[in-house]
Amino acid sequence: MDEITAIRRLKEGDFGGLEYLMKVYQVKATRAAFLITRDKARAEDVVQEVFLRIFQRSHRFDDNRPFEPYLMRSVINSALNACRDEKNSISLEGNAETVERLISQAVSVESQTEYSQLKSEIMNVLGQLPPRQRAAIVQRYYLDMSEKEMALALDIAPGTVKWLLNSARTALRDLIKKERI
Repeated sequence: MDEITAIRRLKEGDFGGLEYLMKVYQVKATRAAFLITRDKARAEDVVQEVFLRIFQRSHRFDDNRPFEPYLMRSVINSALNACRDEKNSISLEGNAETVERLISQAVSVESQTEYSQLKSEIMNVLGQLPPRQRAAIVQRYYLDMSEKEMALALDIAPGTVKWLLNSARTALRDLIKKERI
């Protein structure tokens, strides 16, 4: 089965279509939700709710549009909604490396131990960002979305996306400096 067939089956009320789409996208969607919520159970709940909503509203889905961007936009928005009342965001101050440098270091690190440490450090500082900033980083660097795609997904102006990414990267630099002191 392919994605188009799965969507057609889904629109006909066939759970097999939903099952195929879940098999293909559930892991990626759950990772994206986890990176925003920082809670595995909440991330799994978010993704499950999104797939349920997709099934319930499948008749509205446009067959001519790709499914993945629609799904990921729904997951990001639902994860942000799940975090809306999150109280453990921290204040951000200081200076350090950019997130791009950390990610490139993670890719080029030779030792698995060093890689694991660096990955843990990235996850730790990412988890300290407010949910909206986490979502921006996840969309840009994990989902590889362009700023234009992010603006459409978040229903905000492109300038706001640039500001959000800049503030998130600045916050990450600050947090990394604090971690390394």
